[in-house]
Amino acid sequence: MRRVSRIAVAGAATASLALALSACGGTSTEGGSSSDSDKGLAIAYDVGGKGDQSFNDAAYAGLEQAKKEFGYETADIEPTEGETDADKQQRLESLAKQGYNPVVGVGYAYAAAVKGAAEKYPDTTFGIVDDSTVQAKNVADLVFSEEEASYLAGVAAAKSTKTNVVGFVGGVDIPLIHKFQAGFEQGVKDTNPKAKVLSQYLTQTAEEGGFSSPDKGKTAAEGQIEKKADVVYAAAGLSGQGVIEAAAANKVWAIGVDSDQYKQEALAKYKDFILTSAMKDVAKAVYNLAKSVEDGKPQTGIVRGDLKSGEVSLSNSNPKFADDADVQKAVETAKEKIISGDIKVKSS
Repeated sequence: MRRVSRIAVAGAATASLALALSACGGTSTEGGSSSDSDKGLAIAYDVGGKGDQSFNDAAYAGLEQAKKEFGYETADIEPTEGETDADKQQRLESLAKQGYNPVVGVGYAYAAAVKGAAEKYPDTTFGIVDDSTVQAKNVADLVFSEEEASYLAGVAAAKSTKTNVVGFVGGVDIPLIHKFQAGFEQGVKDTNPKAKVLSQYLTQTAEEGGFSSPDKGKTAAEGQIEKKADVVYAAAGLSGQGVIEAAAANKVWAIGVDSDQYKQEALAKYKDFILTSAMKDVAKAVYNLAKSVEDGKPQTGIVRGDLKSGEVSLSNSNPKFADDADVQKAVETAKEKIISGDIKVKSS
């Protein structure tokens, strides 16, 4: 456990902290005055940053839960345009040096940075979301079986389409997003062999804006809708907002990703056209890592969330989806078969 007593820091130290975080391109959120050893969870956002209504916001929700429960100081840092691995590593090292523990890089792009920072700060626990390549005694690889939730999204799409054409829009053409595509396509085909899946990636690299360009998502979705797609699933971060906008404008279904996008305030005007969302509980993973450090038993190694653990799932917030008995039965049957091993979901 961390020390219970707290020592007020001088105003100069607070100013120094604010300056250091400003230089990193982010902000700090304080839970009261504390000494360095009382500082808690810090997260560094992926492309798209806070406010993406998806992946990064889920990580922030985990940070907020930890802050509320443990009453300590937290920090959340925005990415900067065109940054290098060295920039990311410097950001993580700055947080560790200031006494934050754990320090989490949100997204696979932090792999090299987490590896380097973990070597320099062996007494700090680091986490990385969506990457399993960093093997170190003080690193937790927070990964998910996205393909399982995507399979269920495919089942929902196959049961909801009236044209027998559905779409998948991936943000960036990388192995992580291939998992979403593979599971979705398998779920569609297993449920309705007559259905056609139109799949498209927005960019080849994240630097080209595949995860941060709603306009690109909107254009891709419009193209699929013109080809009769009446359900479109986006695994594209902030770009997915454009997919949802296009679906709503054309009165077809969109399927959200990562967070329950039906409940997102920024997407409220489109929610009647958000059928469901294939969720992964990044918030829970981030919070659990913080709790493990707080309890003195830091998580390390690969920490996986899947359907069985409840850390990937399909949302039921839209009443039209929740009240459709036929769709719900199909989704629940598929879920049970995946958990039992009767259905092996492809990840590529």
